[in-house]
Amino acid sequence: MKTASLGFRVKSGWATAVLLAGPADAPHVLDHGIVELGDPAVPASRQPYHGGRGQEERDARKVARRVAAIRRYARSSVARLIKKYRDAGCEMRGVGVVAGSDIEPERIANPHIRAHASEGKLFRTVLEDGARRAGLPCLTVLERDLFAQAAAALGRPTPDLKRAVTTLGHGRDGGWRAEEKAATLAAWLVLHGRR
Repeated sequence: MKTASLGFRVKSGWATAVLLAGPADAPHVLDHGIVELGDPAVPASRQPYHGGRGQEERDARKVARRVAAIRRYARSSVARLIKKYRDAGCEMRGVGVVAGSDIEPERIANPHIRAHASEGKLFRTVLEDGARRAGLPCLTVLERDLFAQAAAALGRPTPDLKRAVTTLGHGRDGGWRAEEKAATLAAWLVLHGRR
């Protein structure tokens, strides 16, 4: 069994996923990719709180149907991913989720910005729910706080961590962007024992 943790960087309708294996002082990436959270059969599930032309959707029934489709699809999608890693011999320590914001959408006056905040909250919570359903602890970190929290928890300066997560992605297919780096660092925090 390989001790591993899973990191996600939330986006609208999907998340970047990185599987990181230990030991925590010298981790390595086992896998990375995209996990779909919005149901491809329901195109509006990528941005469920948006109506036409970037406006906030005002039809509560449409939003409720889209959100229900997302919850069903994401539950299955996250469960399949975790099962795949467990079946491959990974002893999962937990899940780390990197979110862009934690602002409560109802506090936002601008309808378009509120729609984005609602989607961010929804997609973050379906990942957290997926971790709980799999019996895994989940750590959620805001992207703006990620490196500071990691530097404190891992006892390494931020520039060193930035180099390390970049190096962990060398040779990976599909690129190694900011989303992969953030998901990697969240997984590293969980691998290190942060809850």
